[in-house]
Amino acid sequence: MRVRAVVAVAAMLLLSVSCTTEEPEAPANEYRPGTLRVLASSELADMKPVWERLEKDTGIEIRPTYMGTLDAVELLAKGRAKGTYDALWLSSNDYLRLRPEAAKQVVSETPVMSSPVAIGVKPDTVRELGWKPEDVTWSDIEEAVAAGRLTYGMTDPSRSNSGFSTLISVASGLSGAQSALTDADVAKATPRLKEFFQGQELTSGSSGWLAQAYDRRGDVDALLNYESVLKARKDLTVIRPRDGVVTADYPLSSLSSTGKEVREDVRRVTDALRTTGLQKLITDRTLRRPVVASVPPATGLDTTRRRELPFPGSRSVADGLLDAYENELRRPSRTVYVLDTSGSMEGDRLDRLKTALTELTGDFRDREEVTLMPFGSDVKSVRTHVVSPENPKSGLDAIREDTGNLSADGDTAIYTSLEKAYGHLGTDDRDTFTSIVLMTDGENTTGAGPEEFDDFYGRLPGDEQRIPVFPILFGDSDQDELEHIAELTGGRLFDARKGSLDGAFEEIRGYQ
Repeated sequence: MRVRAVVAVAAMLLLSVSCTTEEPEAPANEYRPGTLRVLASSELADMKPVWERLEKDTGIEIRPTYMGTLDAVELLAKGRAKGTYDALWLSSNDYLRLRPEAAKQVVSETPVMSSPVAIGVKPDTVRELGWKPEDVTWSDIEEAVAAGRLTYGMTDPSRSNSGFSTLISVASGLSGAQSALTDADVAKATPRLKEFFQGQELTSGSSGWLAQAYDRRGDVDALLNYESVLKARKDLTVIRPRDGVVTADYPLSSLSSTGKEVREDVRRVTDALRTTGLQKLITDRTLRRPVVASVPPATGLDTTRRRELPFPGSRSVADGLLDAYENELRRPSRTVYVLDTSGSMEGDRLDRLKTALTELTGDFRDREEVTLMPFGSDVKSVRTHVVSPENPKSGLDAIREDTGNLSADGDTAIYTSLEKAYGHLGTDDRDTFTSIVLMTDGENTTGAGPEEFDDFYGRLPGDEQRIPVFPILFGDSDQDELEHIAELTGGRLFDARKGSLDGAFEEIRGYQ
């Protein structure tokens, strides 16, 4: 099995929950008194009302740059936050502490609020399972999955802190670990973890898209995420398993690269956020829990105590758990890459495509099936490869060879090529996460048109309509055209026009 260290550049892909994949620009080139440039976990976008109140109270404006927690840790570890950000506000600093090169960039941290991992289950399913929410354990959930009575969606642990925290919670619960997870605990829990992840019907790089995919499907029983995300929905019974969960504590942190004036602003903001008024606003607006004891949690938040599960104490255990999830525990991926190699791709654009795909092979998982479908005036070839656990190099080398042989010529038959991608996937009963990635640098110029594709898609069997298309904006592609394809198929649009093409391909990995 390939060892995939989650924190290595060649082995971990970075999460972004926006529709762009470039490294976000700083709100300003240098620190400005009265303004804090904050590198923030993407889920904190719901804090805007709090920041508006904060500015009124302190005179300090929060200018956030949203990024996935693991992405932010990687940026810190590379030393690329210096001079760009004034403060750090992640869902948790637990993973950061496993990275010495990232941890040394932080000189203070103060928890602001909290939210535990939970499972939100359809009320009908809760009744059918005979569950009392206050008594449910991770073993109960695994047994329901193994019996074919429960399916769920969760975010990708290698890109999302909520997904990683869920993975730790499940592994701890099923192994019976009494302290921080060890390699032995993971090995002990592996057979049951395999059963547990057979129930995962949806994966995602972001909580927002996961919720949309869940609503679109309609036949998935539950979602695993932070309590605050699940409580915002009125259609789920939110359960915190009795045997314990991992909790995000959202610490606001000062960076070692900043000066005294900046750190004083961070301190003032932190103090204000922990006042009674702002703690109440936070819990009422975001459904996260206050960290000030005198402020009660928002109405509806369960106040029953639950065991707090510790984060893995070593990077090797964290990496090993993620490697097991990626290559052994989760369902394998099956993806068709529909690649524009029309005449307009000649030169630099084709070179960028080849570079992006070649780099992407470093992240393909064991058991993954990859189909390259280059097109111009029509589909030029269909080449399928499997990354075999017994000999992954063979499949990866074949993908690299096919990538190197791509050439540019012809017109741009987007819709005809998509139809052939669906035809290639067909009605397949294999237990995989199946998707189509579309990369084009221009508008559709030949073959089937959008109306014909809409009609084609509408006639697909239900299982095939569940296969999302993830289009990538590149070069002169038409945003409206690609947005329509994403919306029609339940996919998501990614933008590589301002950022890197390899970044777009990498970001999509969280959805495969």
